[in-house]
Amino acid sequence: MKYPSGEQARIGDQITIGSWKGTIVCSMDDDQYSVDHPKTHWAYLGRGVMVLTDAAGLIHYKEPDHEMVFVSRAPAS
Repeated sequence: MKYPSGEQARIGDQITIGSWKGTIVCSMDDDQYSVDHPKTHWAYLGRGVMVLTDAAGLIHYKEPDHEMVFVSRAPAS
């Protein structure tokens, strides 16, 4: 999935969605999953990304929300 601004969404990305802050914890599109949110738990969703937000917990997005703003990329490990 790409953000409305065009950057590719990757796990670890810091984003905002309106006034909420969030972190991408899974990308089903890229088959990437964080240690705390493994493939065995979330791959069934098929596509999109899972965002851990400060206000609402986990939210699955099949498509980017128009208010989604990329803030920063996680350092390469």
